[in-house]
Amino acid sequence: MTIGSNVTTFAGLPVRRFEVGPRGRRDSPRRGEKAAWRIGVGYDDGPQDFADTLDALLDSVGAHNITALVIGAWGEPHDSGPPLNLLTAARDRLTELRALFVGEMTYEECEISWINQGEYAPLLGAFPALEVLHIRGADGLGLAPVRHRRLRELCVESGGLPASFIRGFTDSSFPALADLELWLGTREYGGDAVVDDLAPIMTGTELPALKRLALRNAEIADDVATALAAAPVVARLESLDLSMGALSDAGAEALLLGQPLTHLRSLDLSHHFMSPELAARFAEELPGVRVDVSDEQDIDEGGFRYVSVAE
Repeated sequence: MTIGSNVTTFAGLPVRRFEVGPRGRRDSPRRGEKAAWRIGVGYDDGPQDFADTLDALLDSVGAHNITALVIGAWGEPHDSGPPLNLLTAARDRLTELRALFVGEMTYEECEISWINQGEYAPLLGAFPALEVLHIRGADGLGLAPVRHRRLRELCVESGGLPASFIRGFTDSSFPALADLELWLGTREYGGDAVVDDLAPIMTGTELPALKRLALRNAEIADDVATALAAAPVVARLESLDLSMGALSDAGAEALLLGQPLTHLRSLDLSHHFMSPELAARFAEELPGVRVDVSDEQDIDEGGFRYVSVAE
C-alpha cells in the first residue's frame, strides 16, 4: 500500500482545500458551507507562509465556523515539526474545533516515515473539546501523559511508531476513546515497540469506552495476535483490525485457539501471510462476523514478511 491520494472526507465532512491564490486572492467559501478545511503550503515555503495561510483561513471562513481542520504540508515536513504552536495559539478563535488531522500528505509530498511530528500533549490540553485526532508520520512524535475527557477517536499512521509514544498514551487518560488505531510499523523506521508496551491497551482498564481496536501495519503482528487471544479488552470490542501487517499462521492459529471472537461485528486481517487453509478457517468459524482475509502476500526467498507501509 502507498499513501498516494489525499483524503476526500474527514470526520464525516467533505474535505475542501483552502488556498491563497495569485497576488493574495483568497478562494472564498460558500456561505454556510460545512466542510473539513484543508490547508497546506509548498515544499519550498517556510513557517511564515503557513502562518499566513492559516490566518487567511480563519479570517475568510470564520474561525468559529471551523469544526474540522486538515493540515497538509507545512513547508519542509522532514526538517521541522508541524506548526502545533500556531494551532495552540489560535485556541481562543477555534472554539468549535472538534476534529484535527495533522500530516495529511501523500508519498509524493513526503514519505510517511520522513514526516517530522511533534509533542501533542499541549495541543490536547488547548482543545479540551476535541473529539477526533488523526496523525500521519511518527518521526519525533511525542505524547506526555495527559488527561482528555472528550477525545473519542485517535489514529496514528506510521511506518514505525516509537514505543515512547505508546507509553505516553498508556500513561494518559482517555475515558471517552471509542476508536483507537495505531500503525506499529517496523523497527527499521522507528517502530521499536514490543507487545509488552501494548499491555495496558490489551487489558482495557483505562479505556472503558473502547469499541474498535486497530493495531495495523505491524511487523510484530504474530506477537500482537497471540497477546490478543487472551486480552480482556477483546470481549467488549465490536471491531478488531490487524490488517496491513506481517501476520502468519503462527499468530493466526493463536488467535483462533484463544477466546471467542463470535461477538465481533468485523475482523480485518487483510494483507497477511497466512496459508489459504488457515485464512479460510476464520470465515468458517466466525460465520456471523465480517471477516476480511483478502490481499494474501507471498513470503520472499529470504523468508521475509513485510508490512504494507514502511518508508
